[in-house]
Amino acid sequence: MTETAAALRTLAHNVRAARTRAGLSLDELGRRAQVSKGALVGLEKAQGNPNFATLVRLADTLGVSVSALLEGSPEGRVRIVSADSVAPLWTGRQGSEARLMLTTSGPAPVEVWRWRLEPDEEYPSHPHQAGVVETVSVTAGRMTLVIDGLEHPVAAGQTATFDGDAPHAYRGAGAETCHLIMTVHLPPGPAPAS
Repeated sequence: MTETAAALRTLAHNVRAARTRAGLSLDELGRRAQVSKGALVGLEKAQGNPNFATLVRLADTLGVSVSALLEGSPEGRVRIVSADSVAPLWTGRQGSEARLMLTTSGPAPVEVWRWRLEPDEEYPSHPHQAGVVETVSVTAGRMTLVIDGLEHPVAAGQTATFDGDAPHAYRGAGAETCHLIMTVHLPPGPAPAS
């Protein structure tokens, strides 16, 4: 089995399991996540190739992290992930990219992302569920963080934080490539049933 086929099987299992835990039908999940029922049926059969925006909408709707949909069972107490071992979940036309490095475990997980933004290339993000907080720490270059249509310049050595439930975008600024680490702090999930 190829790596891609194995990843699709893991994704299919995780989406189906999260949907079942949430008590949602395919129709209801599709309506809430704005994903067609046909696409969800294909996804749960490990067919198709969902894009990054679809994965984010599904994760938000199901109340889980994107990596919870993508990862298999946790392996041990310590995980070390190399950037080159993780495929980008978004790639821009000018070479920008976003890689989800890992998600911490626990009741309020945190996603850790590595981004590379080329000058003037932008990634627009839809608003997340209430309670999601994002931080961006620029390690090289400059970016423009756009929140609710307002632009906020963020330069190397600076960190910005914001509530992710507003429309937002990340744009490379200046003449150099911008490198940043982004964290997405997810709200605590529902308490397990006793």
